[in-house]
Amino acid sequence: MNNYFELKIEINPDIEEIVSDIFFSNFDCEGVVLAEEAYKDLEMTSTTRGTLKVFLTSYPQNLKEILHTEREILKSRGLTDEELGSWELTLDEKENQDWSKKWKEKWTVTHVTDKIAVVPSWLEYTPQENEVIITLDPGCAFGTGTHQTTQLCMKALEKYMQKGARMADIGTGSGILAILARKLGASTAYGCDNDETVIDVCIENAKINGVEAVFELKTADQLTEKYDFVCANILHNVLAEIMGDLKNLLNDNGILSLSGILDEKKPVVIDAINREKLQIIEEIHQDQWTSFVVRK
Repeated sequence: MNNYFELKIEINPDIEEIVSDIFFSNFDCEGVVLAEEAYKDLEMTSTTRGTLKVFLTSYPQNLKEILHTEREILKSRGLTDEELGSWELTLDEKENQDWSKKWKEKWTVTHVTDKIAVVPSWLEYTPQENEVIITLDPGCAFGTGTHQTTQLCMKALEKYMQKGARMADIGTGSGILAILARKLGASTAYGCDNDETVIDVCIENAKINGVEAVFELKTADQLTEKYDFVCANILHNVLAEIMGDLKNLLNDNGILSLSGILDEKKPVVIDAINREKLQIIEEIHQDQWTSFVVRK
């Protein structure tokens, strides 16, 4: 059995998906785990929250150089050192374990709402009556349903999207939001991303869930179709930058779900919403994250 490499990196847990994406995009990454906790007599005795554990199939070449470059890119987009975390890391070679399955041990069923549950593809689960199930293999993409920003969009879809709507997801990741939209009754669902490695994952996840959706390597400014409901779960500064493009995707009275916004960064997004003369319908909070539902 081949050896594998286990990397631990200290991050701000709020940017788990961002840092994970860096590893999936640049290295031979099989999976990631965040925030392992140990309990005894119902009391937490230890935690590694803030430590992202990364499982790699080969030695990561140019590791420090690549991480330095990616960190500088994130800082240029408005994130501070405090928001990023230290990124101190350790790297250990492990042998004679089934490393390809280790990262899956922490995944379980996520109940997003009373009606929606996300089930990893390798688990068996019996749904409750009228429960909408998303069967998902995160693969090398994001939107596993466990992160607050994804859940905020899922809740907005359940509450605001009309049956028969045309739906689009900008920065689709795993395709989970487009898949959910079809299961909630959207007539069509479209997802795009600027990361070519996620498109095949999206297509496979749609197939696993028995729904039809279109996924492409594109960005919002390249799209010409109009939609009734659009999701964008992206960094706050990117949302602000592309707000005009997102508005252009909406039909009259179309709904836009904006997520990926830390509470302290919401003024940046509000300014962009006001700039584009969009109407805020609801501001939703989950832990330290904010989501806006707006109307054209």
